[in-house]
Amino acid sequence: MILSASRRTDIPNFYADWFFNRIKEGYVYVRNPLNPHQVSEIRISPETVDCIVFWTKNPSPMLPRLNELKDYLYYFQFTVTGYEEDIEVNVPRKKEIAIPAFWRLSEKIGRERVIWRYDPILFTGKYTPAYHLWAFEQTAAALRGYTRKCVISFADRYAKNKKAMDALGAYDLEEEQLAGFAGQLCMIARKNGMETGSCAEEMNLESSGISHNCCIDKALIESLAGCRMDVGKDKNQREACGCVQSIDIGVYNTCKNGCVYCYANHSMESVVRNCAKYDPKAPLLCGTVMEGDKITLRQVRSMKDGQLSLFDRSREKYF
Repeated sequence: MILSASRRTDIPNFYADWFFNRIKEGYVYVRNPLNPHQVSEIRISPETVDCIVFWTKNPSPMLPRLNELKDYLYYFQFTVTGYEEDIEVNVPRKKEIAIPAFWRLSEKIGRERVIWRYDPILFTGKYTPAYHLWAFEQTAAALRGYTRKCVISFADRYAKNKKAMDALGAYDLEEEQLAGFAGQLCMIARKNGMETGSCAEEMNLESSGISHNCCIDKALIESLAGCRMDVGKDKNQREACGCVQSIDIGVYNTCKNGCVYCYANHSMESVVRNCAKYDPKAPLLCGTVMEGDKITLRQVRSMKDGQLSLFDRSREKYF
């Protein structure tokens, strides 16, 4: 089993105590977002969890306690963009907090386990292509030697973020312009020792030097674990998404980063309301078991499938 922690909220930044309590207790409750009274109990012992994928804009609260994960395999998707507070309202300042945290995390766990995300990229009168190229180059230079990979994506409009995107005057580039822009990002990344992948982009950017990326990446997990993984594509994600199956333990409408492009929050009012329920000792994140809830033990297993052969290892691109 692969745990995603989490596409729905920034667990490392805001809920590290809750997460480490869940690791200590060995189980977590996850409410089905489409069927609120359906709650899964998921056992998260080292024997069943093959890898944990963290998604964050600030892992600082977790850094002093990473030794508590010594029995688990894990890596981080770490977002550092060039936006200011008008786009990422509550995200810590990049130079003072995010980039130094990136350095410390990489030094602790290794640069192959810290993926830099510069996404999603949206264009406005302020955040022009030229601005993004400048911000990307500044950040890539700061992270040189601390990661092997950068992931990019372009902002999509969802029902949950359309109003905010329209208010910013967000616009799209023509496909040819977008390909040229992406190619420039790729050249900057290469200059700083990084390969570039795209996240859930339908547009083929291979001519720009950018491959389709898998954020929950079977090949990376296999290389870190030293064995094959019997896991397939995640059918619950978009068609263009290359991720393999995982179980997300986060909760929508609980991320306090306040990013205007976010699809995981309905509104900041809903975030405030849900965060008021936060109890770091509870099995549910920002919630309690209610009358009418049905708690079901979800059957999970390790997906490890034998040792990699010497041939497999010789082809490994991550090391």
